[in-house]
Amino acid sequence: MAGFTREVAYRIFAQELRDTTVALERDSDDAYAPQYVLTPTGAKVNRVFVVGTLTEKEDIGTDTEYWRARISDPTGASFIYAGQYQPDATRALVDATVADADAETPEFLAVVGKVSIYTTEDGNVLTSLRPETISIVDAETRDRWVLETARQTLDRIKRLEDGSSENLAMVEEHYSLDLEQYRQMVVSALESLV
Repeated sequence: MAGFTREVAYRIFAQELRDTTVALERDSDDAYAPQYVLTPTGAKVNRVFVVGTLTEKEDIGTDTEYWRARISDPTGASFIYAGQYQPDATRALVDATVADADAETPEFLAVVGKVSIYTTEDGNVLTSLRPETISIVDAETRDRWVLETARQTLDRIKRLEDGSSENLAMVEEHYSLDLEQYRQMVVSALESLV
C-alpha cells in the first residue's frame, strides 16, 4: 500500500475535546480520506492520544459486544466506544479494571483513537473516541502525558494569540477566542500533579 501514512495523534485534554464541535469537510470524495475536527485551541486533528483513569465501562451492545467507557483526566472525561472492528482495543478495555472507592490505585489507560462528533436531534454536540489502541499505563506515564499535553495546549494558545496558527480563521469563525478558560484548564491540570 504505497503512499499510506498514519495521521499524527495529538494530545488533547478531555475538556477541550468535549468542547470540540466542528467536523471539517473531507479533503476528497474518497471514503477512506481522513475526517478532521477543529478544536477550540486550533488543532486540526483526526487522531488523538489521551491518558486517564478508567472510571466506567459497560457493554451496551445488543447482538455483539460493544463497549462504552469513560476515561477521566484532570480536566474532565472522554467517552470511548469499542466493538468488533477494534478487537485489540476491545480486549484491552474488557480486561481493564474500573477505578472505585475501594481501589488502592486507579487503572490508567492510554488511548489512541479517532475523534467522532455527533449532533443530536435537539442540537447537542457529543464528542467521543473510537480507539485504535488501548494500553494500561502507570501513574508516572499519566503524569508525563499531563505535562506534555499542557505544553502542547499552551503552544496552540500562543499561536492563536500571536496570529501564527494556520487555523486561526477557522477558529475565529466557529469558536470564541476567549482562550483564558483553556489556559486555566492547563493550570488546573498541572496543579493536579502536586
